[in-house]
Amino acid sequence: MNALWITLALLTAGFVGWPVTALVFRLARTIDDRADAAGVAGTGAGDAAVVDPAADSTADVESPQPAADAAAQAAPAAQAVPEPAGDADTVSNARILRGGAIIGVLERFAVCLAILAGQPVAIAYVVAIKGLGRFAELKATPVAAERFIIGTLTSLLWASGVAALTKVLFLG
Repeated sequence: MNALWITLALLTAGFVGWPVTALVFRLARTIDDRADAAGVAGTGAGDAAVVDPAADSTADVESPQPAADAAAQAAPAAQAVPEPAGDADTVSNARILRGGAIIGVLERFAVCLAILAGQPVAIAYVVAIKGLGRFAELKATPVAAERFIIGTLTSLLWASGVAALTKVLFLG
């Protein structure tokens, strides 16, 4: 019977945590949008800050091209000058935190399993591996860092809560 409760806890932590995290992201965006609207209305200048199309999305977003890039693409292929290769350290703003949803599910599985197994120190390993894997992207993109923190804390709290409830109520 314990195996059933552990399996249900893992599935609940991993897959039900996905819409919970999405809800927290939506709430954070709503709060940011209200703050931005109040800031723009409060200044009276009417100059809005540049909007990052990827600020609340992990999906590919077509970003507007600068006029020079559009003109270069309009030129015939024979006259086109090859552009220099981009810096390897830069991170594309068009897609942030690629694979974050899948990583989040795996993170919630690992956290729930660590608590159910009585090894909460394993949570530190999960967070450390996740942080090291995302370090370059987090350093280069403040929006990614904010999403990383919100998503990680939401996932950790959800998985910990599910595991603790399962352990107290069903595994006694």
